[in-house]
Amino acid sequence: MLIIPAIDLKDGKCVRLRQGRMEDNTVFSNDPVAVAGRWIKEGARRIHIVDLNGAFAGKPVNGAVIEAIARAYPEVPVQVGGGIRDEETIEAYLGAGVRYVILGTKAVNVPHFVSDVCTEFPGHIIVGLDAKDGKVAIDGWSKLSGHDVVDLAKKYQDDGVEAIIYTDIGRDGMLSGVNIEATVHLADAITIPVIASGGITNLDDIRKLCGVADHGITGAITGRAIYEGTLDFAEAQKLADELSK
Repeated sequence: MLIIPAIDLKDGKCVRLRQGRMEDNTVFSNDPVAVAGRWIKEGARRIHIVDLNGAFAGKPVNGAVIEAIARAYPEVPVQVGGGIRDEETIEAYLGAGVRYVILGTKAVNVPHFVSDVCTEFPGHIIVGLDAKDGKVAIDGWSKLSGHDVVDLAKKYQDDGVEAIIYTDIGRDGMLSGVNIEATVHLADAITIPVIASGGITNLDDIRKLCGVADHGITGAITGRAIYEGTLDFAEAQKLADELSK
């Protein structure tokens, strides 16, 4: 089980939102590259980056910062989401040292785009499904689509994506615990790895996720908890490693 620290970028700074609302954000650092270095020093084996401005703009806005992180720590895979809507952006990120690109809105709105880029960039495509009450949200979580999470995930696994990142919007940034039931329900329905996101608060959440890892849940993204100190990142990864033996 990988515990994956999140670096959410807004205007070049490391921030955290509550339930995806851009106006409800907390700035944690003006130096995202140093933040990535901190988590890597504490044992992170992957970094999750979201270009929040990009998610709303529909194109990369914090690309220079993301490239700086990828270049500074080439030994640690970086996965990036937010505003990735065309092949050129994917190619640019991979060329800058990013290992995985995360598709969200474009994957929902133009389903064939996923199969196209999985063919063009095999091994580098992840789909992020952000849901509220089982329905997928798009456009930086500002709109709910009518699509069911499980139905979409089944299609994307056939396209050849590397993993599905599942986020419960209602819990994201709220430190209210992981939605284990919904995450397991999704993981049981598909054959590719699921990465849990949203609501991780403390070591108990890590224990709960590790307890269901055999359903196909291979990672957990954490943000606010490690920045506000309710979860010690190094301890979390250490615990996950011990429980995964």
